[in-house]
Parts: sequence; C-alpha cells; structure tokens
Amino acid sequence: MQADLNLLTVLDALLEEGSVMGAAQRLHLSSPAVSRTLGRIRKVTGDDILVRTGHSMTPTPYALGIADEVRRLVREANAVLAPSRELDLASLDRTFTVQCHDALASSLVPVLVGRIAELAPGVRLRVLAEQSADTDDLRHRVDLELGGGAPVLPEFRSETLGTDPIAVAMRAGHPCAGHLDLAAYASQPHVLVSRRGRLTAPIDDQLAAQGLHRRVIATVATVHSALQIAAASDVLVTTTTVLCRPLIEAFGLVTRPLPAESPEAPINCNWHQRYDSDLAHAWLRDQVRATLAEALGQR
Repeated sequence: MQADLNLLTVLDALLEEGSVMGAAQRLHLSSPAVSRTLGRIRKVTGDDILVRTGHSMTPTPYALGIADEVRRLVREANAVLAPSRELDLASLDRTFTVQCHDALASSLVPVLVGRIAELAPGVRLRVLAEQSADTDDLRHRVDLELGGGAPVLPEFRSETLGTDPIAVAMRAGHPCAGHLDLAAYASQPHVLVSRRGRLTAPIDDQLAAQGLHRRVIATVATVHSALQIAAASDVLVTTTTVLCRPLIEAFGLVTRPLPAESPEAPINCNWHQRYDSDLAHAWLRDQVRATLAEALGQR
C-alpha cells in the first residue's frame, strides 16, 4: 500500500478538534471533503476513528492510542518541508572544506579559523591545497574554492570578493631593489608561479610589444616555493601584494611595483549551486568575505 500522507494531516486535525466541522475549519477545507477523507482513513485503518455520541464525536481506543504518534509524524513532515530559516551557531556541528592556493592559506586561513572558532565552536575547517589541474572537487568534496579562477558551468556560483595589486618580489639586496623599470625587469631571471607549469604569463605579451623578452628559469606550483628561490638568488617573482605579504615578509623580501600596466588579480569565491540556500554555507561565505575585506583593507 502506498500511504497518502495527506491522510495523516486530516487525521491529526480530526483527533485534535474532535469533529469533522472543526477539522474542516482548521484545515480550510469543506466539511464534505473532510468527511470523505475520514471515510478513507476508516477504510485504510479498519477502525471508525471517531464515533458519534449524542451531539459530539468520541475517538475510539485505537484513535486515542495513535494520537501522539500522528501528531509527531505531522510535525516532522512539516519540519522537513519547511526547514528552519534560523541558524544556531552555538549548536552548529559541521566540517567545511575550503580549497585555495598557499598565499591565501597563509594570509586568510589563520584569521578565518580564529573567527569561526569564536563564533561557532562546533565548526571545523578542512583546508586543501590547490590542484595542479581542474577537478570535480567542487561538485563533491569542496564547499568553497578560493582563487583567481571562476567556473564557467551554470551549476557553479562565483563571487569576486576583491582584487589584489600585482608587484615584483625580490631579495632586499637585489640589484633592482633601488629602481625597477621595464628593461631592468626583462633583464633579470624570473620564477613563475603556475599550478599547470606554464612558462609564460600575460606580462610577456607586454614585454614583446616593447621588443623585450625575459628569461624564465623555473616554474613552480606554489608562491612559497617561488619566494624561497627569490630569497636565495637574484630571481624576480611577479605576484600579488596583499595576500602574499605574510610569505614575502617571512622570507625577508621586498616588493616593487610592476613596471607595466596590469589589472589587479581577482579573488573569487566559487561554490556549487546546491549550497545556494544552505544557511550554514551562506554564513561561511560571509565569514570568508569579511576576513578577506579585513586583509585587503590593510594594504
């Protein structure tokens, strides 16, 4: 038998009100409609449910025995179909997975972890490194992806949370630390940061337009590795200013403005559309947005 859950709603109203008319008024239905449904309930259960006693109706022993269970089932069904729109951070128990490159992990994650621990002590943050190639992680195991890229498929959402100026990092005693123009920039060895191992970047097109060409001696997957090389040699690393600041300072490096016009690097927050109406996920996005705004405000 395929149960009609509408029968439970009517049965609950009948047992609460003790009459067909009362149940009809409560459910905003006609009395004949409720009477017909009572007939169906009687047929399904094999019990009269309500019997007339004088001018009123009295529930049968069976009806009295199932009244609490019926009320519970109806309330649970309503809760499923009308989820709460309030988020209780004190009782929130959830693990969020965030994927980002190492510069974001160094500058954003420590503050984000502290913020989340203070506001929602039951929430845990799992931070994964950026992959060397595109994956389906955002569909399955990653709640938020932070970085410069933005997905193009309609099933994903993307929000640009801010931008970060481009700069050139080098050791403090570098020959170009005092002055860096485009010709000097091109004359120095470079290390590129590319998760796919690319040996060129948009700046190379600008150099070519000026008849210049730079020598890329290595490409690495992380900002940390690139800056580590810069700290021990005369290579230049073209990177972002604000988000890379903790790593730049940790290696004792200095930065100089990129001697060419270049748009600031976008910082995007990407997620799957299934989280659009998830209150906890929306709260996480708010915390990331606030943390990043705080970091960018310090530039």
